[in-house]
Amino acid sequence: MIEKLIFYVFAALLIGSATMVIVSRQSVRAAFFLIVAFCASAVLWMLLSAEFLALLLIFVYVGAVMTLFMFVVMMLNLDQESLQEKFVRYLPFAVLLVALMVGVLVYAMKPGHLGELGLAISPHPSADYSNTKALGLLLYTHYVYAFELAAVILLIAIVAAIGLTHREKSRNKRQRIDAQLAATKADRLQILQLEAEK
Repeated sequence: MIEKLIFYVFAALLIGSATMVIVSRQSVRAAFFLIVAFCASAVLWMLLSAEFLALLLIFVYVGAVMTLFMFVVMMLNLDQESLQEKFVRYLPFAVLLVALMVGVLVYAMKPGHLGELGLAISPHPSADYSNTKALGLLLYTHYVYAFELAAVILLIAIVAAIGLTHREKSRNKRQRIDAQLAATKADRLQILQLEAEK
């Protein structure tokens, strides 16, 4: 009974905070509600006896990624009007993408689909069960190509982000070794003859 109560409370909290991420007008509040959604998801992972994923969600996403994201959002001066114009312009594409994602989720959650992949969700595993080992075996056997593809896509995203944000500034002072080696005394030293004061 207590597990069902915890599940319904944190599932409602997850749905509510995820909705607030979408409808919130301020970026800082949206990021805060995303942190709440991550924490609620971690509790649901704990109920499924997936402690590794729950702790990974807390330490990596909440502790590192979202903290950095919160600082970036608070330091940036975002133009809300231009963001709203872009939101209206890309709304049909977003609705199509959400419909596609919902369709994929409905297909993936069909009865028996998890059984075909050899995934058995056990709420109370045995004492020698390690979900980290089970996750590693599944990730590096059945989904090794998808895992490597995700790593390549993330690497491309990092390189693209660096390329988009890198701007050549004319005020930067850099050392020119060839100009230093080619310098002569006549270029650097100038002797002035000043008249003596009377």
